[in-house]
Amino acid sequence: MNYTLHQLEIFKKVSDLKSVTKASEELFLTQPAVSIQLKKFQEQFSIPLFEIIGRRLFITEFGEEIALAAEKILEEVQSINYKSLTYQNQVAGKLKIAIVSTAKYVMPYLLSEFMSENVGVDLTMDVTNKATVIKSLEDNEVDFAMVSTIPKKLAIERVELMKNKLFLIGGKQHPSFTENITGKQFEESSLIFREKGSATRLAMENYISKEKLITSKKMELTSNEAVKQAVIAGLGISVMPLIGIKTSLFSSELQIIPAKGLPIETTWNLIWLKSKNLSNVAKAFIKHIHLNKRKIISENFGWFEDY
Repeated sequence: MNYTLHQLEIFKKVSDLKSVTKASEELFLTQPAVSIQLKKFQEQFSIPLFEIIGRRLFITEFGEEIALAAEKILEEVQSINYKSLTYQNQVAGKLKIAIVSTAKYVMPYLLSEFMSENVGVDLTMDVTNKATVIKSLEDNEVDFAMVSTIPKKLAIERVELMKNKLFLIGGKQHPSFTENITGKQFEESSLIFREKGSATRLAMENYISKEKLITSKKMELTSNEAVKQAVIAGLGISVMPLIGIKTSLFSSELQIIPAKGLPIETTWNLIWLKSKNLSNVAKAFIKHIHLNKRKIISENFGWFEDY
Protein backbone atom coordinates (compact mmCIF):
# COMPACT_ATOMS: atom_id res chain seq x y z
CA MET A 1 0.00 0.00 0.00
CA ASN A 2 1.19 3.48 -0.80
CA TYR A 3 -1.44 5.89 0.52
CA THR A 4 -0.44 9.38 1.64
CA LEU A 5 -1.18 11.46 4.73
CA HIS A 6 -3.14 13.78 2.44
CA GLN A 7 -5.38 10.89 1.37
CA LEU A 8 -5.88 9.84 4.99
CA GLU A 9 -6.91 13.39 5.86
CA ILE A 10 -9.36 13.55 2.95
CA PHE A 11 -10.93 10.17 3.73
CA LYS A 12 -11.28 11.06 7.43
CA LYS A 13 -13.04 14.33 6.54
CA VAL A 14 -15.36 12.60 4.05
CA SER A 15 -16.10 9.95 6.66
CA ASP A 16 -16.96 12.60 9.27
CA LEU A 17 -19.16 14.69 6.99
CA LYS A 18 -20.61 11.92 4.80
CA SER A 19 -20.20 14.27 1.87
CA VAL A 20 -17.49 14.93 -0.73
CA THR A 21 -18.85 18.45 -1.29
CA LYS A 22 -18.75 19.42 2.39
CA ALA A 23 -15.33 17.83 2.82
CA SER A 24 -13.93 19.82 -0.10
CA GLU A 25 -15.29 23.05 1.41
CA GLU A 26 -13.73 22.39 4.82
CA LEU A 27 -10.40 21.33 3.31
CA PHE A 28 -10.38 24.30 0.88
CA LEU A 29 -10.05 21.94 -2.09
CA THR A 30 -12.08 21.56 -5.25
CA GLN A 31 -14.64 18.77 -5.32
CA PRO A 32 -12.88 16.98 -8.24
CA ALA A 33 -9.56 17.05 -6.31
CA VAL A 34 -11.21 15.38 -3.29
CA SER A 35 -12.95 12.82 -5.50
CA ILE A 36 -9.69 11.89 -7.28
CA GLN A 37 -7.77 11.39 -4.02
CA LEU A 38 -10.67 9.46 -2.51
CA LYS A 39 -10.72 7.15 -5.57
CA LYS A 40 -6.94 6.59 -5.35
CA PHE A 41 -7.25 5.79 -1.65
CA GLN A 42 -10.07 3.29 -2.29
CA GLU A 43 -8.05 1.55 -5.02
CA GLN A 44 -5.56 0.39 -2.40
CA PHE A 45 -8.21 -1.71 -0.63
CA SER A 46 -10.08 -4.71 -1.98
CA ILE A 47 -12.98 -4.02 0.41
CA PRO A 48 -15.26 -0.97 -0.16
CA LEU A 49 -14.70 1.97 2.20
CA PHE A 50 -17.96 3.64 1.24
CA GLU A 51 -21.01 3.18 -0.94
CA ILE A 52 -23.37 5.51 -2.78
CA ILE A 53 -27.07 4.79 -2.36
CA GLY A 54 -29.27 7.15 -4.30
CA ARG A 55 -27.29 10.36 -4.04
CA ARG A 56 -26.14 9.76 -0.45
CA LEU A 57 -22.70 8.58 0.66
CA PHE A 58 -22.48 5.92 3.36
CA ILE A 59 -19.29 4.71 5.07
CA THR A 60 -19.05 0.91 5.31
CA GLU A 61 -18.18 -0.91 8.52
CA PHE A 62 -14.67 -1.47 7.13
CA GLY A 63 -14.51 2.20 6.18
CA GLU A 64 -15.37 3.21 9.74
CA GLU A 65 -12.43 1.12 11.01
CA ILE A 66 -10.07 2.74 8.50
CA ALA A 67 -11.37 6.22 9.43
CA LEU A 68 -10.65 5.50 13.09
CA ALA A 69 -7.11 4.32 12.24
CA ALA A 70 -6.61 7.41 10.04
CA GLU A 71 -7.61 9.66 12.93
CA LYS A 72 -5.00 8.05 15.19
CA ILE A 73 -2.29 8.28 12.53
CA LEU A 74 -3.02 11.97 11.85
CA GLU A 75 -3.01 12.75 15.58
CA GLU A 76 0.40 11.06 15.96
CA VAL A 77 1.80 13.02 13.00
CA GLN A 78 0.50 16.24 14.55
CA SER A 79 2.07 15.26 17.86
CA ILE A 80 5.44 14.74 16.12
CA ASN A 81 5.18 18.21 14.59
CA TYR A 82 4.41 19.75 17.98
CA LYS A 83 7.34 17.95 19.63
CA SER A 84 9.69 19.06 16.88
CA LEU A 85 8.72 22.70 17.38
CA THR A 86 8.93 22.36 21.17
CA TYR A 87 12.53 21.13 20.88
CA GLN A 88 13.22 24.30 18.92
CA ASN A 89 11.96 26.30 21.93
CA GLN A 90 8.74 27.26 20.17
CA VAL A 91 5.27 27.18 21.71
CA ALA A 92 3.40 24.38 19.95
CA GLY A 93 0.19 22.46 20.48
CA LYS A 94 -3.55 22.89 20.52
CA LEU A 95 -5.51 25.76 22.02
CA LYS A 96 -9.23 25.14 22.52
CA ILE A 97 -11.57 27.98 23.40
CA ALA A 98 -15.36 28.24 23.71
CA ILE A 99 -16.91 31.69 23.59
CA VAL A 100 -20.40 33.15 23.77
CA SER A 101 -21.56 34.58 20.46
CA THR A 102 -20.99 38.26 21.24
CA ALA A 103 -17.42 37.51 22.34
CA LYS A 104 -16.58 36.83 18.67
CA TYR A 105 -16.19 40.60 18.32
CA VAL A 106 -13.44 40.63 20.99
CA MET A 107 -11.59 37.31 21.06
CA PRO A 108 -10.02 37.53 17.56
CA TYR A 109 -8.17 40.69 18.64
CA LEU A 110 -6.88 38.91 21.76
CA LEU A 111 -5.70 35.97 19.65
CA SER A 112 -4.26 37.71 16.59
CA GLU A 113 -0.76 38.61 17.77
CA PHE A 114 -0.45 35.42 19.85
CA MET A 115 -1.21 33.22 16.84
CA SER A 116 1.14 35.22 14.61
CA GLU A 117 4.01 34.85 17.07
CA ASN A 118 3.39 31.14 17.68
CA VAL A 119 2.96 29.43 14.31
CA GLY A 120 3.04 26.01 15.98
CA VAL A 121 -0.25 26.62 17.78
CA ASP A 122 -3.44 25.20 16.27
CA LEU A 123 -6.64 26.93 17.38
CA THR A 124 -10.13 25.51 17.77
CA MET A 125 -12.76 28.07 18.77
CA ASP A 126 -16.42 27.21 19.30
CA VAL A 127 -18.85 30.14 19.13
CA THR A 128 -22.16 29.30 20.78
CA ASN A 129 -24.52 30.32 23.61
CA LYS A 130 -23.62 30.61 27.28
CA ALA A 131 -25.15 27.30 28.37
CA THR A 132 -23.14 25.32 25.80
CA VAL A 133 -19.94 27.27 26.56
CA ILE A 134 -20.18 26.48 30.29
CA LYS A 135 -20.91 22.81 29.60
CA SER A 136 -17.83 22.58 27.34
CA LEU A 137 -15.71 24.05 30.13
CA GLU A 138 -17.25 21.81 32.80
CA ASP A 139 -16.71 18.70 30.65
CA ASN A 140 -13.04 19.67 30.15
CA GLU A 141 -13.49 19.87 26.38
CA VAL A 142 -11.78 23.28 26.15
CA ASP A 143 -8.90 25.12 27.80
CA PHE A 144 -10.69 28.46 28.17
CA ALA A 145 -14.08 30.08 27.92
CA MET A 146 -14.95 33.73 27.38
CA VAL A 147 -18.12 34.84 29.15
CA SER A 148 -19.63 37.96 30.69
CA THR A 149 -21.41 36.09 33.49
CA ILE A 150 -19.29 33.98 35.86
CA PRO A 151 -20.71 30.47 36.45
CA LYS A 152 -21.45 30.13 40.17
CA LYS A 153 -21.21 26.35 40.39
CA LEU A 154 -17.69 25.98 38.96
CA ALA A 155 -14.38 26.64 40.70
CA ILE A 156 -12.60 28.80 38.14
CA GLU A 157 -9.67 31.11 37.62
CA ARG A 158 -10.15 34.21 35.48
CA VAL A 159 -8.63 37.23 33.82
CA GLU A 160 -10.88 40.30 33.57
CA LEU A 161 -10.80 41.71 30.05
CA MET A 162 -13.12 44.63 29.32
CA LYS A 163 -16.57 46.04 29.99
CA ASN A 164 -19.64 44.65 28.25
CA LYS A 165 -22.51 47.13 27.86
CA LEU A 166 -26.06 46.28 26.78
CA PHE A 167 -28.49 48.91 25.47
CA LEU A 168 -32.05 48.99 24.20
CA ILE A 169 -31.76 49.16 20.42
CA GLY A 170 -34.17 50.16 17.65
CA GLY A 171 -33.93 50.54 13.87
CA LYS A 172 -33.66 53.88 12.09
CA GLN A 173 -37.41 53.78 11.36
CA HIS A 174 -38.20 53.54 15.09
CA PRO A 175 -39.27 56.86 16.70
CA SER A 176 -36.35 58.68 18.32
CA PHE A 177 -36.52 59.44 22.04
CA THR A 178 -34.89 62.34 23.87
CA GLU A 179 -36.21 60.97 27.16
CA ASN A 180 -36.51 57.43 28.51
CA ILE A 181 -38.99 55.17 26.78
CA THR A 182 -42.15 54.81 28.89
CA GLY A 183 -43.58 51.56 30.16
CA LYS A 184 -46.58 51.92 27.82
CA GLN A 185 -44.33 52.52 24.80
CA PHE A 186 -42.26 49.48 25.77
CA GLU A 187 -45.37 47.33 26.09
CA GLU A 188 -46.58 48.39 22.64
CA SER A 189 -43.25 47.48 21.03
CA SER A 190 -42.41 44.11 19.48
CA LEU A 191 -39.51 42.58 21.42
CA ILE A 192 -36.84 40.39 19.84
CA PHE A 193 -35.17 37.87 22.17
CA ARG A 194 -32.22 35.53 21.84
CA GLU A 195 -32.85 31.83 22.43
CA LYS A 196 -32.97 30.29 25.92
CA GLY A 197 -29.46 29.55 27.25
CA SER A 198 -28.10 32.84 25.89
CA ALA A 199 -26.54 35.32 28.33
CA THR A 200 -28.07 38.18 26.32
CA ARG A 201 -31.52 36.58 26.69
CA LEU A 202 -30.99 36.23 30.46
CA ALA A 203 -29.86 39.86 30.78
CA MET A 204 -32.91 41.05 28.84
CA GLU A 205 -35.33 38.97 30.93
CA ASN A 206 -33.71 40.16 34.19
CA TYR A 207 -33.98 43.77 33.02
CA ILE A 208 -37.69 43.41 32.16
CA SER A 209 -38.36 41.75 35.51
CA LYS A 210 -36.38 44.31 37.52
CA GLU A 211 -38.09 47.29 35.86
CA LYS A 212 -41.52 45.55 36.11
CA LEU A 213 -42.14 46.05 32.40
CA ILE A 214 -45.02 44.42 30.56
CA THR A 215 -44.41 42.70 27.24
CA SER A 216 -47.04 41.70 24.73
CA LYS A 217 -45.47 40.93 21.34
CA LYS A 218 -42.20 39.05 21.02
CA MET A 219 -40.14 36.81 18.76
CA GLU A 220 -37.09 34.60 19.37
CA LEU A 221 -33.98 34.30 17.19
CA THR A 222 -30.91 32.12 17.65
CA SER A 223 -28.01 34.54 17.11
CA ASN A 224 -27.13 38.16 17.87
CA GLU A 225 -26.50 38.76 14.18
CA ALA A 226 -30.03 37.58 13.38
CA VAL A 227 -31.45 39.82 16.12
CA LYS A 228 -29.46 42.79 14.81
CA GLN A 229 -30.72 42.29 11.24
CA ALA A 230 -34.30 41.93 12.48
CA VAL A 231 -34.04 45.20 14.42
CA ILE A 232 -32.50 46.95 11.39
CA ALA A 233 -35.42 45.70 9.27
CA GLY A 234 -37.90 47.20 11.73
CA LEU A 235 -39.29 43.96 13.16
CA GLY A 236 -38.92 45.20 16.72
CA ILE A 237 -36.56 46.36 19.46
CA SER A 238 -34.12 44.42 21.61
CA VAL A 239 -31.55 44.67 24.38
CA MET A 240 -28.21 44.06 22.68
CA PRO A 241 -24.50 44.19 23.54
CA LEU A 242 -22.85 47.36 22.25
CA ILE A 243 -19.82 45.38 21.04
CA GLY A 244 -21.71 43.78 18.15
CA ILE A 245 -23.46 46.83 16.69
CA LYS A 246 -20.65 49.37 16.18
CA THR A 247 -20.89 49.55 12.37
CA SER A 248 -24.69 49.71 12.41
CA LEU A 249 -24.67 52.51 14.98
CA PHE A 250 -22.06 54.51 13.06
CA SER A 251 -24.07 54.12 9.83
CA SER A 252 -27.33 55.06 11.65
CA GLU A 253 -28.98 51.76 10.75
CA LEU A 254 -29.53 51.33 14.48
CA GLN A 255 -30.17 53.77 17.30
CA ILE A 256 -29.90 53.53 21.06
CA ILE A 257 -33.27 54.03 22.77
CA PRO A 258 -32.80 55.67 26.19
CA ALA A 259 -34.35 53.56 28.92
CA LYS A 260 -34.40 53.57 32.70
CA GLY A 261 -31.96 51.02 34.12
CA LEU A 262 -29.83 50.82 31.00
CA PRO A 263 -27.13 50.24 29.97
CA ILE A 264 -26.53 46.97 31.78
CA GLU A 265 -22.80 46.68 32.50
CA THR A 266 -20.96 43.40 32.96
CA THR A 267 -17.34 42.38 32.36
CA TRP A 268 -15.88 40.03 29.79
CA ASN A 269 -13.74 37.36 31.44
CA LEU A 270 -11.37 34.70 30.19
CA ILE A 271 -12.02 31.76 32.52
CA TRP A 272 -10.67 28.25 33.06
CA LEU A 273 -11.21 25.46 35.58
CA LYS A 274 -9.14 25.87 38.74
CA SER A 275 -8.38 22.13 38.63
CA LYS A 276 -7.28 22.28 34.96
CA ASN A 277 -3.77 21.03 34.23
CA LEU A 278 -2.88 23.77 31.77
CA SER A 279 -0.70 22.96 28.77
CA ASN A 280 2.31 25.07 27.85
CA VAL A 281 0.23 26.63 25.08
CA ALA A 282 -2.53 27.59 27.53
CA LYS A 283 0.01 29.06 29.97
CA ALA A 284 1.61 31.05 27.16
CA PHE A 285 -1.79 32.44 26.15
CA ILE A 286 -2.57 33.56 29.70
CA LYS A 287 0.80 35.31 29.85
CA HIS A 288 0.09 36.98 26.52
CA ILE A 289 -3.28 38.25 27.77
CA HIS A 290 -1.81 39.65 30.99
CA LEU A 291 0.94 41.48 29.09
CA ASN A 292 -1.11 42.81 26.17
CA LYS A 293 -4.79 43.15 27.12
CA ARG A 294 -4.65 46.87 27.95
CA LYS A 295 -2.96 47.72 24.67
CA ILE A 296 -5.31 45.52 22.63
CA ILE A 297 -8.43 46.95 24.29
CA SER A 298 -7.20 50.53 24.01
CA GLU A 299 -6.31 50.22 20.31
CA ASN A 300 -9.44 48.36 19.21
CA PHE A 301 -12.20 49.30 21.63
CA GLY A 302 -11.49 52.90 22.59
CA TRP A 303 -14.80 53.88 20.95
CA PHE A 304 -16.59 52.06 23.78
CA GLU A 305 -15.95 55.00 26.10
CA ASP A 306 -18.27 57.25 24.04
CA TYR A 307 -21.32 55.27 25.14
